[in-house]
Amino acid sequence: MSMRTPALDLPLLFVDVRISAGDTAILDRLTLRLEAGAPTLLIGPNGSGKTTLLRAAMGLLAPSSGLITWGGREHSPPTRRAIVFQRPTMLRRSAAGNVRYALAAADVPRDKRARRTEELLADVGLSSLAHRPARRLSGGEQQRLALARALARNPDILFLDEPTASLDPYATKAIEDIVRAVAARGVKVVMATHDLGQAHRLAGDIVLLHRGRVVETGAAEGFFASPQTAEARKFIAGELLV
Repeated sequence: MSMRTPALDLPLLFVDVRISAGDTAILDRLTLRLEAGAPTLLIGPNGSGKTTLLRAAMGLLAPSSGLITWGGREHSPPTRRAIVFQRPTMLRRSAAGNVRYALAAADVPRDKRARRTEELLADVGLSSLAHRPARRLSGGEQQRLALARALARNPDILFLDEPTASLDPYATKAIEDIVRAVAARGVKVVMATHDLGQAHRLAGDIVLLHRGRVVETGAAEGFFASPQTAEARKFIAGELLV
């Protein structure tokens, strides 16, 4: 596929955003700016707010206070944004049927869906499994199918919530290869991971979250070579952030 024009939903801006569950702040006065370019990797301990940030960025959660804007707009329908969760749900149909369903939901014309389904399955390496029931695919294959469904929306921004958690190295590499290919086409990838090695391999920039706040953010090379905060130094060293 060819490179796309700049995404209308970028920059994606969080300003003093708070999202609460009862009296507990999941995101706590968080401010963050996400620009077009190489993948942004969200890292941090469990419970740091990575999933909540992704859901809010997608538009699935509204802030309790603060402001989220997409390309300077407070209200932007998520027609060119897509998200893949850690444990995606497979529809009771074939791999190809799952993709066709996603294309229909994205209002792709019916006469273009067959060819587009073939293209998307090829993009994620599932052409040979097109007719296999999706729920009989392996965990890694299901994640690749979830990526194909997300890409059916032709997104400008793709949010990924720990898509390789619990996958073996072979399946993890397959997902990472897809992420690189998608990013190379100009799609902005924002991905949460618990794997620092993966962050090294994929990130253009890093966002470290802790207790619902941005602790440190910057270019990946500088972040890993010379972290600026005690929390970042501890996290990189494998120490627990509590």
